[in-house]
This record gives sequence, structure tokens and C-alpha cells, in this order.
Amino acid sequence: MRRLIAMVAVVAMAVLPQAVVGQMQAMFAYSTFYLAGDDRPYMETYLQVDAWTVAFAEQSSGGYRATVEVSLAVRQQDSVVYAKHYDLNSPTVGNLSRLDFSFLDVQRFSLGNGIYDIEVSLRDKGSEAEPATTTEKVIINYDRQHPALSSVQPMASAKPTQGAGNILSRGGYDMEPYVSDYYPEQVERLQYYYEVYNIDQEVGENPFLAVAYIERAETGAKIDATQTAARKQSAATVPVYGSIDIKSLPSGNYNLVVELRTRDNLTMLYRRVPFYRSNPQVGEEEVSDFAATFAGRYTDREQLATYLDALYPIASEMEKEAAAHIIREGRTEEMQAFLYRFWTVREGLGAEAEWLRYKERIDYVQEHFSYPRTPGIHTDFGRVYLQYGPPDFVRDEKNYVSANRMGTTNEEAYNTMYLGEDHSIDERGAGNSQGHVHYLPYQLWRYNKLATDEPNRVFLFWDEHRSGYYRLLNSNARGEVQEAGWERRLSRMQLNENVLGEVGEQFNRGY
Repeated sequence: MRRLIAMVAVVAMAVLPQAVVGQMQAMFAYSTFYLAGDDRPYMETYLQVDAWTVAFAEQSSGGYRATVEVSLAVRQQDSVVYAKHYDLNSPTVGNLSRLDFSFLDVQRFSLGNGIYDIEVSLRDKGSEAEPATTTEKVIINYDRQHPALSSVQPMASAKPTQGAGNILSRGGYDMEPYVSDYYPEQVERLQYYYEVYNIDQEVGENPFLAVAYIERAETGAKIDATQTAARKQSAATVPVYGSIDIKSLPSGNYNLVVELRTRDNLTMLYRRVPFYRSNPQVGEEEVSDFAATFAGRYTDREQLATYLDALYPIASEMEKEAAAHIIREGRTEEMQAFLYRFWTVREGLGAEAEWLRYKERIDYVQEHFSYPRTPGIHTDFGRVYLQYGPPDFVRDEKNYVSANRMGTTNEEAYNTMYLGEDHSIDERGAGNSQGHVHYLPYQLWRYNKLATDEPNRVFLFWDEHRSGYYRLLNSNARGEVQEAGWERRLSRMQLNENVLGEVGEQFNRGY
């Protein structure tokens, strides 16, 4: 799994057409493997940061360097089974005129079989931007008896290992991981590595075939010219390294497919790895055809970039990464092609009508939710509206005070945090409201039913600094922010822990 992590000064979900200092963009990926001799599964994580999107600081020893603070945690149910907090430093550069490179970090650690949540949080230490966090669910299941495949890890390069090797060494090669799902035209070969475990339990001492090919993601049609096959001798662990020529592969969505077959050509195991290929020099006629579609109506590159950026709330991780690179390259035809393919893959003949419906959401979001220096599509309001549509009910409160005595007000803490040490509640004009709960501005959105069939889903946004800018504080929708102490934060800690206030009741009711 590869996940794009982007972070901007306000919202940690946007990728801008041109990244600037203070707006970090990174890719995170992981793979799982197995040491058959020790009966020990393990995980590798890969983090690649684009140098031109982080802040470089001058060093006392000379040159410039950027530092990213990384927090990595692996959880199983309520327990943290692995955690690491460290600084990832970029290479030192002599000047800031050439930052067109990325720097890579690889971590390797043991994990037993099970289901885990892996969370990675990144913070550019040279920027005031808030940390960006992503979480992935990981399933590990290896044993001594059953044949299995490791993760299929795309590779940027591979060369024979010299000497004792290093953390990039495996199967006799030093291999640099390819962290992205996006293959630009400069990349002419798709390289990959995986391991086969316990295949001797299936075929005995007989050899087997390791087959690889590329198929179209939309149809599953195999591209015969890309197929490769290698004869392998069975063993407890068999490393497989291969590469496929993709110079002639047109732009589009694809899967790399690896299969293990018997001598009789029967498939035993297989895996698919999705990727996006950008290759505008191949199939020029095909790309130019998009000018005659609904996507071809948009010729302004800035407008196209906004439309592609606005697809993020409903795009797959592969599509997000592809869109980010296409926006950065800024080719009108490529952006048109991406917009057209995005909707035709989902809607077929209804692509144009569905796009126009979604475009109405974009226009609404840009008009109603934009904030100085932050387009509406980059706000939490905008993201939720684009992803789920208009809410069925909205409650907008600017100065809500509970009508009942809910918990005990911590007057001293409230005055210090909210008004300063020289103010009291009476000076604030609240009169005899001591014991009541004063909430920061918030909006409650209720959806009667999401597209995922979840009924009565609620999103609560708050204006933490009374600046007019709202962020998502809590939701009961699957995959959204869920914070146990959200109402205490909204009330500036006036509520005691485990006390349900009136806004908490509103949230539970949905109004």
C-alpha cells in the first residue's frame, strides 16, 4: 500500500500545483515479508519526501538541510506493539537552486501474525504547518506450512550486494524501493521484487514458473507483450526479482500481476499491484481524442488543476498520486485525459452527467467555504461536502451556552485560556452563568444516509481560534476523525472528563 501524505499550512489533505516551502508532500508505503528459518514475519516501511516541498535551513557547518519529524506507531486493538519517533534529515545541499530530488527512509521491524493499524505522522520542522497523519490497516499471516507470497515491492534500482550489505539488501541485491504508484515517461522499466515461501510444500522438489505481466485496470485485459516468465527451483524461501519494459505503455491505469504456476501452467498464487502510467509521447492520437469530450472543454491549466485537485476526496490513493504529478507537470492534454478517464472508469456512458453534478459541488465549495489563502476545496468543510454531498441538516452556533449545569466549570482554567489572567466570567458579561458551559463556535452537519449506507452520520466542525476557519473535530462516520474528548476541547475544558454536555447530546441526536 502506498499513500500520498500532503500537508499545507492549514489542511493536511491538499496537493498544490506548485509546492512551496511550508507545504510538505511525501509518499508512505509498507511491505511485509517472512523469515522462514526463524518463523518470523516482519514489516518494512518506506517514506519518500519531495525536497522542494520542505523548508531547508542553513547549517553551521555549511550548506542547507531539511528535517522531517517522523512518528511511527503500530497498534493491535488498544495496545501499541511498536513505536518509533525520529528525525529524518535530507542530504545537505550547497545552495537552494536545485532541490529537484526526493530523499528516502526505510525502517524494518518484526511483527507477529495479526491485524494491525499502522500510523505515521510527519512534521516539517522548518515550517509552522501542523503534522500530517495517515493510518493504514495491515494484515500479516505467514506460517511454516502454507505457501505464501510476500508483498510485491516495486523497485527504483537493483544491483548485486557487495560485502555485508545494508538495510536495502535482500535476496542478493541492494534494492532501492520505488515508493510511488506513479510512473512518469522518464521511467522506462517497471522493476519489482517479492519472495515466495513454502512453495516446496506445494510442488515438492519440482520447479515452478514465476510469471509477471501488466493488465488494464478497468477491464482486466492482459497486455501480452508485457508478459515475462522465469523458471524457479522450489525451496522454503525463493526470492524473485524482475522487470518489465514499459517504454511503449500508454498513459492510463494498470495492474502489475505476478503469478506462480506449476509445470502444467496451473496458477497457485498471485498478487496485483495497481499503478498509473503517464506517457504522453505514446498514443498521442488517443490523448488528443479527449479534446472532443467533456474534459476537452476545459483548456485553462489553472482551472484543470483545480478540478483534478478537487477529486481528492473521492479518489483512490493511486489516483491521488497520479493527479499530483500530472498537476505538477502542467500539461493540458494530460489533465484533460485524467479528468475524462477518472469519470468514465466510474460511470461509463454516464460520466459527463456525473462529472457535471460533482462540478456543482466544487463550485459551491469554492464560493461558500474558501478562506483567505485557502481554497474551499482544501478546507474540512469543502472536503466533507465534496465527499458526501450537501448535508441534510445543519446547526450553526456562534456563542452557544448550555441551558443546564453540565459538569463543573473550571473558572480559573477557562479565564486563563479564553480571556487571559485578568478577566473573570462576570467581566465577560455572562452575569450569573457560572456552572454553565460556554462553547466555541461550531457547526453540526447530519447526513440521513451516506453512500456507504451508514445511517445518521454526524460531522461536528469547530472554530478553535474564533477566526472564521472551521476544522472537523469529531464524526461518527466510518474512517473519519473520532476523538473521545472532543466536547471538552470544544468547551475549553469546562466539562469534566466523561461528562456528556448539551452539544454531546446534540451530536448523539443529530440535531
